[in-house]
Amino acid sequence: MKRLICISNRITLPRRSAAPGGLAVGVLAALRHTGGVWFGWSGETNDNPADEPEVLTRANIRFATIDLRPSEFDRYYNGYCNSTLWPLFHYFPGRFRHEQDEHDAYQSVNELFARQVMKLVEPGDVIWVHDYHLIPLGRLLRQLHFRGPIGFFLHIPFPHAQVLRLLPNYTELVRDMCHYDLVGFQSEDDLRSFFSCVEHAGLATVAPNAQEITIGGRTTRAGVYPIGVDFEVVRAEAEAAMSEDSVQRMITSLVGRKLIIGVDRLDYSKGLTERFAAFEHFLETFPENQGKVTFLQIAPLSRSDVLAYSEIRQSLEQMAGRINGRFAEADWTPIRYLNRNFTHGTLMGFLRAAKVALVTPVRDGMNLVAKEFVAAQDPEDPGVLILSPMAGAARELTGALHVNPYDKRGMALALQTALNMPLEERRQRHQQMLEAVRRRDIHYWYGTFLQDLTGERRVPAVPASPGSATTGAARPVLRSLGMGS
Repeated sequence: MKRLICISNRITLPRRSAAPGGLAVGVLAALRHTGGVWFGWSGETNDNPADEPEVLTRANIRFATIDLRPSEFDRYYNGYCNSTLWPLFHYFPGRFRHEQDEHDAYQSVNELFARQVMKLVEPGDVIWVHDYHLIPLGRLLRQLHFRGPIGFFLHIPFPHAQVLRLLPNYTELVRDMCHYDLVGFQSEDDLRSFFSCVEHAGLATVAPNAQEITIGGRTTRAGVYPIGVDFEVVRAEAEAAMSEDSVQRMITSLVGRKLIIGVDRLDYSKGLTERFAAFEHFLETFPENQGKVTFLQIAPLSRSDVLAYSEIRQSLEQMAGRINGRFAEADWTPIRYLNRNFTHGTLMGFLRAAKVALVTPVRDGMNLVAKEFVAAQDPEDPGVLILSPMAGAARELTGALHVNPYDKRGMALALQTALNMPLEERRQRHQQMLEAVRRRDIHYWYGTFLQDLTGERRVPAVPASPGSATTGAARPVLRSLGMGS
């Protein structure tokens, strides 16, 4: 079996602290199974970074990190990654900006990653690059004469050509993606958007049902690989957490009230201001719920150096204060709004205790909280998932109540429906979603991607359910023009 090298902007060492994001969960699951190297930024800035990666070995994984210079990091990460690519990929053109020096820093950091990764490469290695921070990396590795398979997975949405073309160098970005052997997306919508950009950039003409498009000598395959959760781990953690002191104290504090929960990184793409407004409308429209429900919103801070994130934090604090001031009683606070991290196990306990989960992003790649909520629930008395159709998870979780996050009235009605749903209907809806989450878990995700990339089976294949969306190798193949290996 070939050695796997995973590369991401930042790495996560296994530890019992804050819950890791979907990228970290996926990469760790793959490397624990296959062994190999995880390379990325250390999380530290340094005016004189070391010339060689720092390597730490734990079990069968080598964690290799590098520092970045402060000025370079700010322009690369806060600038191009999170003020240019992130808003555009999430369909927020009003928050998008393009500065040439930030683009140059993005290229420079990717060049640094490529040079440092090549110091770790051994013959026969397979490289798997993750997310929007490192789109040029495949091209740069080819320029440094890496000849093994290189895959790329995008954890966030990919925009349609009519949006991406706002980026002055969008053709360059799309061309860079065509230097990979396999490009993976979260949903069919993202795949179609990618093909629209390939066509708009003049790189290829993609037939509607094409399995292979021949334009040049280099082949790039593109497919849909919806990321999952570690089902058995989530279920076990949720059950165990119910006896934890922190979870028990939270449950006791409810005093018999029904818990509505939201768990999101603090980001404007998560629809949090819309969610707070919908909860306020729910309390107005269905006043019989006042004093009988508690909405717990957990939103750890992120990217605090970017103005847009400090603005949304201020807005949410003001909304929570106003709603609580309007509706609270001496013994009841409608919204509990927390900007802090919890361990993954504790979060799973909170999800299990909830009667309703609000997962209502205005745009999201997948959203694993939706799948974790399903896995964490008690099948005998499950809660109800309210899910935005703008989340990639909506395609698989058809048992959820789907509601547009901008539809304040619709979200209020969905909350009322969820809180009053009969047990038998809750069980039926949960069973459908449970099967989907169990079938396409995190091991199925990395196993199918790596099998399609390398031809080696990494985990036992799970057959698709009748009528399920096509994923993996059956998706169209794209041949790109004019890019030698």
